[in-house]
Amino acid sequence: MKPALLEVMRMNRICRMVLATCLGSFILVIFYFQSMLHPVMRRNPFAVDICCRKGSRSPLQELYNPIQLELSNTAVLHQMRRDQVTDTCRANSAMSRKRRVLTPSDLKHLVVDEDHELIYCYVPKVACTNWKRLMMVLTGRGKYSDPMEIPANEAHVSANLKTLNQYSIPEINHRLKSYMKFLFVREPFERLVSAYRNKFTQKYNTSFHKRYGTKIIKRQRKNATQEALRKGDDVKFEEFVAYLIDPHTQREEPFNEHWQTVYSLCHPCHIHYDLVGKYETLEEDSNYVLQLAGVGSYLKFPTYAKSTRTTDEMTTEFFQNISSEHQTQLYEVYKLDFLMFNYSVPSYLKLE
Repeated sequence: MKPALLEVMRMNRICRMVLATCLGSFILVIFYFQSMLHPVMRRNPFAVDICCRKGSRSPLQELYNPIQLELSNTAVLHQMRRDQVTDTCRANSAMSRKRRVLTPSDLKHLVVDEDHELIYCYVPKVACTNWKRLMMVLTGRGKYSDPMEIPANEAHVSANLKTLNQYSIPEINHRLKSYMKFLFVREPFERLVSAYRNKFTQKYNTSFHKRYGTKIIKRQRKNATQEALRKGDDVKFEEFVAYLIDPHTQREEPFNEHWQTVYSLCHPCHIHYDLVGKYETLEEDSNYVLQLAGVGSYLKFPTYAKSTRTTDEMTTEFFQNISSEHQTQLYEVYKLDFLMFNYSVPSYLKLE
């Protein structure tokens, strides 16, 4: 049975709630947040203030096309995902919306495609390299045709893609209102293990070893050797978890983007995402985005089997040596991501 179908079966209702558009004036930043008090009518993407691209429908108009909403199981699935985010934000408003105003620096993960009216919030360890490659093809105006011909390191060069924080306040507001906004998510602990494996078990990641590994070992390892303190290249997963749940860590600075929560990277309780794609249905969801953008006939999400991919079974093994106390504390850190994106509590967890 397909993961998408299983997800539909797990959902227990479709709540037709839409996000209200609000303005934040404190720091002169305009942002969107979900109405917690009054139900509002569904946003009409066919309104006159949304400009069509050269006479055709925009991706936002295609997504909310009434015919598609009535006939497409995919459209229904994505409405359910949107509603899950809305309901979670409302139920956890104190935690999810500690800040009512977003600043431009909060928008640096939102990649903008002017030509196709798309905004993509990239989440590290959720196929963001390939999606950045796709965005380079979409925004390159003929410079690129095959996303897999773009080197991975080039996809992560910030100058190759424009992000929303580079625009003026009125321009930010217009794009948040008129462009189709999407992101991709992954089971939180699988993503976390993937980040650990990539950043702390690969010898070439010396910058992470120096920046974070040395700090983690100094704080979490008793009787650490001078070599370990100097190199920081042998951080154990248990030490990494202890570092994440340490209150000092969270007071010191924000998490690195590779293990930061999705709700802190993309602000889904402030910004209304029209599509929530999932790593578990990556190819299907990605090609749906491309279809809505009008490029699906000639541009597809790159497909390849990655032998080193972090799996659920692998994640289970990594958590075997984590105490129930630390598992519980770690779950609290990522709880909103679990709830917001409809991921169940992992069966291997021993929560207190």
